[in-house]
Amino acid sequence: MQTGFDFTVIWTNITYFFIGRFPHGALGGIALTLYLAVVSCILSFIGGLFLGLMGISHNKPIRYLSTVILNIIRGMPLLMVIFWMYFLLPALMGGNINESWTVIMALTLFTSAYMSQIVKAGVEGIPRGQTEAALSTGLRPWQAMIYIVLPQGLRNMIPSFVNQFVSMIKDTSLAFIVGVSELTHVATQINNRTIIYPTEIFFFIAVIYFIICYAFTSLSRWLEKRLAWKR
Repeated sequence: MQTGFDFTVIWTNITYFFIGRFPHGALGGIALTLYLAVVSCILSFIGGLFLGLMGISHNKPIRYLSTVILNIIRGMPLLMVIFWMYFLLPALMGGNINESWTVIMALTLFTSAYMSQIVKAGVEGIPRGQTEAALSTGLRPWQAMIYIVLPQGLRNMIPSFVNQFVSMIKDTSLAFIVGVSELTHVATQINNRTIIYPTEIFFFIAVIYFIICYAFTSLSRWLEKRLAWKR
């Protein structure tokens, strides 16, 4: 029986924790976790932008459609969305799809719903006088939105986007359920292979998640103070 702590298992597998089997195999570990989060965040921003603008549209059918989509997505747990993407996408596409991309699509779909509320709040926080002034110069409504309202609104949304990105980093840990070798899956593989070091292994990945999330949370606070000072 093991007594005390032995972190040798961490140093022995440190490369595997960081990049998986890369470059001689698939990317994994911390690198894959960040890859999933970054790509999903970029796509979620685009999806959230569209859904958010649909939610404030003057066209009722578009606005109602946005509400229905949001209620459906936000009414499901992320784990269920991952399972749906994992089994549904290959059936729709008629072939095998990389597991990482099924997770990215699931994270994108799920997070877009929450990003849309950030976009909606950011746009609605801009005084209506800005839009009216833009329209009075001869701009069309969509031009006023793109050139006047959105640039100001996006500036206010940045801290919230960073916070959502931090949440997404933690959400990537659910990817292990479909066999994607992100950090949690790598830790589980090493634990199953060594058996007697679960405390050291999962303490290590907890520290890694904390460092990554704390770094981006600090960035969010800095951005918030910086933008508040500029305003």
